[in-house]
Amino acid sequence: MEKNKNFEVIIIGGSYAGLSAAMALGRSLRNVLIIDSGKPCNIQTPHSHNFLTQDGKTPKEISAIAKQQVEQYNTVSFLNDLAINAQKTSLGFEIKTENGKTFTVKKIILATGVKDIMPSIKGFSACWGISVIHCPYCHGYEHKAVRTALIANGERAFHMAPLINNLTDDLTILTNGSMDFEESQLKKLKENNIEVIEKEITEIEHEKGHIRKILFKDGSKENFLTAYAAIPFEQHTAIPINLGCELTEQGHIKVDFFQQTTVDGIYACGDNSSPMRSVAYAVATGNIAGAMVNKELSSEQF
Repeated sequence: MEKNKNFEVIIIGGSYAGLSAAMALGRSLRNVLIIDSGKPCNIQTPHSHNFLTQDGKTPKEISAIAKQQVEQYNTVSFLNDLAINAQKTSLGFEIKTENGKTFTVKKIILATGVKDIMPSIKGFSACWGISVIHCPYCHGYEHKAVRTALIANGERAFHMAPLINNLTDDLTILTNGSMDFEESQLKKLKENNIEVIEKEITEIEHEKGHIRKILFKDGSKENFLTAYAAIPFEQHTAIPINLGCELTEQGHIKVDFFQQTTVDGIYACGDNSSPMRSVAYAVATGNIAGAMVNKELSSEQF
């Protein structure tokens, strides 16, 4: 791989979506390079769920099996590095890495994920992915029937409340400041015995990432064992924006049903292009992206 600087496809990001795209392309005999820095966003998550055949495995286990299987296709190469820049050329694209390598490529698949922006609450980051979770489908079953907090406000909180309420009868919404609900929403929350606490959160007391108490600015405390949180995110890399890819209002890379971005020759898959953050969805969209890139290359060569 070190001698080869020209590829048909470069996949930036080698986690679930990127490896899934690589498998589709490797099985189509495409000359592919995966550039990955080895820092997945779910590195702290103890177990992955809601993915057939892999339910309950650690994220690292799933990635290791996936990489081992993709390595069987000898047209796929791996580079442990960080892609830092990409630009359009007359023949496709040029990609540069942190370690000074430069590659030329016909098509790019962005499987770069997103970066969660942690709130300035002491203990939050230590609990993220362990007992402070983002998705009732990925982690809710393991945190069912316990006193649960939802750290969110307004429409986002109201959207998540029914999903979480289905898993526990003891749910409290923590708005971390003044609430932003319509009267009809407050009425519905009250009907379902969901309390709303408007106090500002200062700290999450925990033991090795497992919540024990949530502390508020006024000095009060509440006991919880689990908290869901709706927090902001940003793209993990500026490469999509620098290449001219449009983003949605929520900040995801805009793609069509075939994972094509708004820039010809660039596809995106996984968390960077959808709010459906799950391993299963990342694998599915990666498979689609790989197949569509192969179709595009095949049509151009035919």
